[in-house]
Amino acid sequence: MSSKPLTLPAFEEACEAVNKVTLRTDLLFSDYFSEQTGAKVYLKPENMQRTGAYKIRGAYYKISTMSKEDRDKGIITASAGNHAQGVAYAAKAYGANAIIVMPKTTPLIKVNRTKALGAQVILFGDIYDESCEYALKLAAEKGYTFIHPFDDLTVATGQGTIAMEIIKELPLADIILVPIGGGGLATGVSTLAKLLKPNIQVIGVEPEGAACLTESLKAGKVMTLPLSTLLLMAQLSKLQVQRFSRIFRRTLTMW
Repeated sequence: MSSKPLTLPAFEEACEAVNKVTLRTDLLFSDYFSEQTGAKVYLKPENMQRTGAYKIRGAYYKISTMSKEDRDKGIITASAGNHAQGVAYAAKAYGANAIIVMPKTTPLIKVNRTKALGAQVILFGDIYDESCEYALKLAAEKGYTFIHPFDDLTVATGQGTIAMEIIKELPLADIILVPIGGGGLATGVSTLAKLLKPNIQVIGVEPEGAACLTESLKAGKVMTLPLSTLLLMAQLSKLQVQRFSRIFRRTLTMW
């Protein structure tokens, strides 16, 4: 039986699981950013993973915690690319069928890469929220097992394995900068970093044009921002803000 998500035993379990499929992404020292900031700045090159992003971590760990019965039902998700490829790869590793609902605006290269990993791709909707709603509808109708790309604490635990690797490689690290889109990566990284080093500072970074979480935390409630090009690509669900904001208030500094 899997450990409770976002606990140290769960993170240790996740690290063991994802090590089976992830590539080593050793920290890279950045001369440029170090000179610009006066600090020693390192980059974690997760773009070098098999599927081009860290998303394989959460997808693989999530699927590893499922029962065979749930995997055999077929796995469905909604994604514009990176999570799609992570789920497709992980599902294939477990011999499960993957159905991915992607917005019609998804770049063709991401659609084709997802198909190449053995997943069935359905193009629906113009933005992620519409694709997600349709994926949930299909899951209810056909009995598929749905995996949310970020609003899932087990997925967030898998993403958080990045923090374990950072601190093992650079134990004196005192600040971690983490981007925020849906919030799953920031949830996992900030939680584990604080478990391992309570005095470490984890700074969350959002685009100025899509600072959904920043405004929601300031207001103490879910805020709806005017649509922009960036916002269309980085929409936060209301459920996700409500769930993760409690964690972020304890573990994350917004910047």
